[in-house]
Amino acid sequence: MTNTMGTVAAGVERRTSAGYLPGRPGIWFFIIGDLLIFGVYFVCYMVYRGQNHGLFLESQQHLNQQIGVVNTIILLTSSLLVALGTEAARTENNRDAFRLFGAALAVGALFPLLKLSEWIPEISAGLTPGKNMFFMFYYVMTGLHLIHVVLGLAIIGYVVDDLRSPKPSIRFAETGAMYWHMVDVLWLVLFAVFYLMR
Repeated sequence: MTNTMGTVAAGVERRTSAGYLPGRPGIWFFIIGDLLIFGVYFVCYMVYRGQNHGLFLESQQHLNQQIGVVNTIILLTSSLLVALGTEAARTENNRDAFRLFGAALAVGALFPLLKLSEWIPEISAGLTPGKNMFFMFYYVMTGLHLIHVVLGLAIIGYVVDDLRSPKPSIRFAETGAMYWHMVDVLWLVLFAVFYLMR
């Protein structure tokens, strides 16, 4: 029993040491690549915004800021639950990890529902990607983000399923958490750029 406790403690110590990189190595390549792609979109958006400031500012007024705020709270809450779930998994508290990741999945699933409830009235009002450059950027960038959210929900679902097994993979939980946090960070920038910037 003492030997087992020592092995668990050593494993936790290795995972929290300065040289430990959480998640599978491939996720870092994916995250950096994704951030670079979105970075290009953000730069292009800022260039066009600078050239058409009045048009972008007027178009921005048609967005539903309340839904944007609620979706931000949803993703921040879900990310917090994922972070707590990852920490529980690292300490081999699989029951709590399972519950926390499950809660993160349930909360995060509200995001696409609210996003669609925001898009439908906008599109019905004629605010489509063909309306102007603002809405083209808006739908392309938030649409790509929505695809990332759906993929992230599927990954978290797999993490939840894995946490039910007798020997869940800590690396898999960390990898799912890293991806979900990236989705969260991207949304914070999108929210600031499309909903708040004046």
